Amino acid sequence: MSTSETTPSPALPAASALDRLALMATFVRIVEAGSLSAAAAQLGTTQPTVSRRLQALERSLGLRLIQRSTHAMQLTEDGQRCLERAKALLSDWEAFESDLRGRGEVAEGRLRVVVPHAMGQHHLMAPLAEFLHAHPRVDIEWLLHDDAHGLIAQGVDCAIQVGEVTDTSLVAIRLSSVERILVAAPQVLAGARAPSDPQDLAGLPWLALRTYYRADIELYHRDGRQSRHLALRPRLSTDSLYALRSAALQGLGVAAVSAWSVTEDIAQGRLLHVAPDWVAPPLPVFLLYPPAPHYPARLRRFVEVFRRAMPPTLAG
Repeated sequence: MSTSETTPSPALPAASALDRLALMATFVRIVEAGSLSAAAAQLGTTQPTVSRRLQALERSLGLRLIQRSTHAMQLTEDGQRCLERAKALLSDWEAFESDLRGRGEVAEGRLRVVVPHAMGQHHLMAPLAEFLHAHPRVDIEWLLHDDAHGLIAQGVDCAIQVGEVTDTSLVAIRLSSVERILVAAPQVLAGARAPSDPQDLAGLPWLALRTYYRADIELYHRDGRQSRHLALRPRLSTDSLYALRSAALQGLGVAAVSAWSVTEDIAQGRLLHVAPDWVAPPLPVFLLYPPAPHYPARLRRFVEVFRRAMPPTLAG
């Protein structure tokens, strides 16, 4: 009998490596989901199955990755190091597959996106719907945060941000800009005619959107040749555009708001467009994501849709 007939074939190491990739993907999902049961729901399996996969990964590595109790779970120091390396390995594998399949591959998987509260519930919903209709195998986590700083490092795939980008390590694609105008409820003016010059607004109560202006504001004439600097003492400051609009509607003061958010209020007379020839500096809108050698199809398609769908200026 020949040697080939008597000697068993060696196990293929590639299968073991692929198994470990799957186990690492489950581990990352557990951490991002926050619990075994949530991870099981997202993966379409059972909690005992997810628990067994985690235990298998821990046995394979010889490390305890997560400390588990009845009410909570916490990454160990080894678990934290494993999480960072697992994300990198999974990203590299995904990029490898993406590169082999080429740009014609089908977009699939989950995309975690951070968007501003107000814009994420208004202007961004139409391009989001267009994207989801075009790519039925992609699932979106649509996370509303006005400040995206640091969130990409926490497992978010991309973010849409209003305002200048300070993190130069990120890829920043400009999508649009937001026009900002001055408004006030009729009762703020006490029956007087709406001022045409910003200096006439200085003595009125003000509201501040503290993300972009607080104790002062710079205004520019639409002709581009004049500017005014106003010192403010806001009666109310907030980090929410919707709260700012609501305060303005309650007659609490003058506010510099995104023009698109008050179009109907002005048309219905609930708010007056004061000093209409003057505007606050427009705010840029950027799509941000971390640099990488390759990107999965779902992120590439998302960027393509939003670059095409967003108008140059959000004015109304």
